[in-house]
Amino acid sequence: MSPPGRPEGECGRAQPEGTPENESRRSATAKANGGARARAAAVLFDLDGTLVDSAPDLAGAANDLRAEHGLPPLPFELLRPMASAGARGLLGVAFGVAPGEAGFDVLRDAFLARYAGRLLRCTRIFDDVAPVLGALAGAGLPWGIVTNKATRYAEPVLQGLGLRAQAAALVCGDTTAYAKPHPAPLHEAARRLGMAAEDCVYVGDDLRDVQAGRAAGMATLVAAWGYLGQGDAVHEWGADAVLSEPGALLNWLGLP
Repeated sequence: MSPPGRPEGECGRAQPEGTPENESRRSATAKANGGARARAAAVLFDLDGTLVDSAPDLAGAANDLRAEHGLPPLPFELLRPMASAGARGLLGVAFGVAPGEAGFDVLRDAFLARYAGRLLRCTRIFDDVAPVLGALAGAGLPWGIVTNKATRYAEPVLQGLGLRAQAAALVCGDTTAYAKPHPAPLHEAARRLGMAAEDCVYVGDDLRDVQAGRAAGMATLVAAWGYLGQGDAVHEWGADAVLSEPGALLNWLGLP
């Protein structure tokens, strides 16, 4: 369902639970497996595609830009998988250009300008994520966010959704000298939490999240309710587990 006051056609989302698409995805992803793991001291999350469903606004910005270029809109289902890759991924689908190619920088700036104008038009917290965050707080486990999204976009989204005050740490794509898959942002988040990196677990929906987490020495979990990109199957990413829905994180942590 779209947030109140927002048209369903504009804020199109992935098919709801119980549809063939999601049943197929559920059968292809592991639920929390093998009993309780050693309890982590903190949980770090990716943002887009893990904590929040921002694909409708990111895809909307891409289609807004296509319209300005006289091109028809692309189906949401075609754009959604690349939402975690931001401008790079969405412009690759919407315009067939990649970083370093002619015209990419101009399109990127135009895309980001359009996205900045609709940060919270359709974006919302994923279903079942809020209870998980509440359970972590109840168990005394701090949680934070490590995202490649620039601070000027991440901060307003988190403030608007009521998540910023809850997060014990926020590291954005421009916080350190490197972005994921480099481990520096995750090391910085652990430092801000006052934790050793190996005492944290990182949850994300992109291969880069797993690569960054492993490089940082953290346990890594795939959020299979997210966007997942285009490429290898998630079970080939090398994560410690693939979680089919947010509540599976609590099972993996050994929390009630």
